[in-house]
Amino acid sequence: MLALCGVMVGCLESVPMSSDGNASTARRGAGAHSIAVIGGDGIGPEVTAEALKVVAAAGVDLATTEFDLGGARYLRDGEILSDDTLEQLRSFDAILLGAVGTPEVPPGVIERGLLLKMRFELDLYVNQRPFIAAASNGSAGHDFVVIRENTEGPYVGEGGVLRRGTPNEVATQGSVNTYMGVERCIRYAFELAHGRPRRHLTLVHKTNVLTFAGDLWQRIFDEVASQFPDVATAYHHVDAACIHFVQDPGRYDVIVTDNLFGDILTDLGGAVSGGIGLASSANLNPARTGPSMFEPVHGSAPDIVGTAKANPTAAILSAALMLDFLGESAVATQIRAACADPVEGSTTSVGDIIASRVAG
Repeated sequence: MLALCGVMVGCLESVPMSSDGNASTARRGAGAHSIAVIGGDGIGPEVTAEALKVVAAAGVDLATTEFDLGGARYLRDGEILSDDTLEQLRSFDAILLGAVGTPEVPPGVIERGLLLKMRFELDLYVNQRPFIAAASNGSAGHDFVVIRENTEGPYVGEGGVLRRGTPNEVATQGSVNTYMGVERCIRYAFELAHGRPRRHLTLVHKTNVLTFAGDLWQRIFDEVASQFPDVATAYHHVDAACIHFVQDPGRYDVIVTDNLFGDILTDLGGAVSGGIGLASSANLNPARTGPSMFEPVHGSAPDIVGTAKANPTAAILSAALMLDFLGESAVATQIRAACADPVEGSTTSVGDIIASRVAG
């Protein structure tokens, strides 16, 4: 990944690790929001530090606890996300994550053992990613949000392999879609669309081929739509949506889709909105039965670690999403406004400039 210095807008202080290598805590006030911080691997700690700097400049009181998790921790002692650590995370108001993953760890180990385990066990069933681009060079600009179901689909790991490594190998990977999981995601998307000026929601799927899962999604979408008569609706096949993302992203307001399609579409959304390196995200538990988790989606970028080239804007905007969820919407809006004009410079200088804008 290359560092980018454009801006895509959609919401402390560091503390040392404890002697057990797991977590340590810093209290900043009795009324502080309790935040678990997972800097992770690569540029994750660098950009997370800048996000916390900007939140501090905005005057929001946080009580932070840092957790040493990610590929480096796994290589050191085998810890990915133990049940004991997961129980500790449940007690926080929110989790702010930088990035995890390192080339020395095989693909899927950290993704399934840490990220997916948090999504499933903490019931982070909504993945929300905003995409905004100003009008320029004949483009009308856009402002849309993708709501991705975050706990079902192919990511649950249903499937298996027979006769591995032979010419007769068979591999299956199922997609799990439940009424409960689909309905609560679609309902959240309708509620979000209802609160936005355009009040429009598009379902994206592949109902002409995925006739079982697609039929479930379409029927539930129509059912919930009847309860939101003021929200206009549309349906697009995922391949058509990819074309529209490139040619006319401004047609969208809110999109709701399944886990796999949402994963792909949101990377494309980042690419047409300033670059994936600027994309923020929220993994939400709207029922608030546990903490929600907020992270930039650019990855750990091991090729630029320590070069001061990493742009922290996505991490800062992810922190703004966190503040929205914690009821600090005015401050979140202030931070997004401070990120609206592109900033160039080193990782820390970008953070300093945005922090100074927020501090006013």
